[in-house]
Amino acid sequence: MSMNPYWQMMKSQIKIDISYSAWYWSKTASMVFKLIVIFYFWSAVYENTSAISDITLGQMITYSVMAIIINNYSAGVGALLASQVRTGDVAIELMRPYDVIGKLVSIDLGQKVTTFFRESLPMLLVAYIFLGIGFPPNALYAVLFIVSTLLAILLGSQIDLIIGVLAFYFKYTFGLRMMKGAILALFTGALIPISLFPDWLRFIADVLPFKYMVYVPVSVYMGTLSITDTIIAILIQLGWLVGIMAFIRVIWSVALRKVTINGG
Repeated sequence: MSMNPYWQMMKSQIKIDISYSAWYWSKTASMVFKLIVIFYFWSAVYENTSAISDITLGQMITYSVMAIIINNYSAGVGALLASQVRTGDVAIELMRPYDVIGKLVSIDLGQKVTTFFRESLPMLLVAYIFLGIGFPPNALYAVLFIVSTLLAILLGSQIDLIIGVLAFYFKYTFGLRMMKGAILALFTGALIPISLFPDWLRFIADVLPFKYMVYVPVSVYMGTLSITDTIIAILIQLGWLVGIMAFIRVIWSVALRKVTINGG
């Protein structure tokens, strides 16, 4: 099957997302407000100090802004798939002439395009104009940041999709989603830089894929990684992405056989 149906699905999702103007602009306003809160929070923390673990106020604000922006893409369509499994609608989807996972990924990409224009772009403009956040050290870092961020977004989407596929195996996935949210909030580096973690917690973060969703791309943006380390990190991101995609296909195939055997 050509890619055109999935391209159309992605465009349809974008049209759906922008069709509710009040909701659209309320999300924009809420993200700008979050940006202001973050700025004053860290300003208060740094009131009596010039640096925390060699991180200046300007660097921390830059990190926090970029972390919030990238973290906004960590959610995916796992909840949608889980809902379809729970209601039985997935059985109808499986009879249609397209790959269900492909459709879900298309919907997810459409939502993320909307997120960029509705949330990320306004936040970047406000942060650059009024907060004075830093830029990447040079053009090469900027390019590597874009590559790392795209891989981070895809990685987050696939991890979220795992929860949806697990709905075939568990009756309710709400608890799994809550646990996933708590784990990601900590180990992606969305709350604070992983460099501030104690050694034992940093070791755990280093062996998990989650830091490649936020901490690594933001570190690339700020130039805290060397070019060599950045390229290695990007290759590791790609490895995690391919591995998780393969894992999803395996558990998806097993789940489909389970549905067929049970007559679903």
